Amino acid sequence: MNIAIIKYNAGNIYSVDYALKRLGVVATVTDDGETIRTADKVLFPGQGEASSTMAYLQRHGLDTLIRNLTQPVLGICIGMQLLCRHSDEGDTPCLGVFDADVKRFVAQAKSDKIPHIGWNTLSSVREGFIPKNLENEYVYFVHSYYVPLTEQTVAATDYILPFSSALQKDNFYATQFHPEKSGDVGEKILKSFLDL
Repeated sequence: MNIAIIKYNAGNIYSVDYALKRLGVVATVTDDGETIRTADKVLFPGQGEASSTMAYLQRHGLDTLIRNLTQPVLGICIGMQLLCRHSDEGDTPCLGVFDADVKRFVAQAKSDKIPHIGWNTLSSVREGFIPKNLENEYVYFVHSYYVPLTEQTVAATDYILPFSSALQKDNFYATQFHPEKSGDVGEKILKSFLDL
């Protein structure tokens, strides 16, 4: 299987590469358009800031490339947020694959810490790339921005308010959490994506 991980100015890309290696999958970390276009599956991971990351994608023609991919694509963390229409982070127009806008968490109580860092549960898991038996399992998050619940939400998590922890539309899949840092549960989700 030919797997591409999109390389751009975001952190955490190599953690995803190592997680795939643990599953026995060797991926190509690349920003080469042809390599990405011809891959069987594409991962779009990362941690970063929306406006500078979108600017990088646009400068390298990766914005149009990603939008037009027809094979299964998995966005992770900032990758999921950039697949949405717009992000409040830097007032940034994004790729527009998912019909959703990215919002900043606003603390409602003194105990609400932003960013949301740590383990939290998956709920409302719908039939999709996240196995239904992972309902109520813990996964690992690091984020200050979130995607509200939408028709494309296939798993939710509650922190300050319920938000989309996973999205799915056509050949595009996405997680706000980091499957590569989520132990056995994360491995099962990555494997489920690779098996699509």
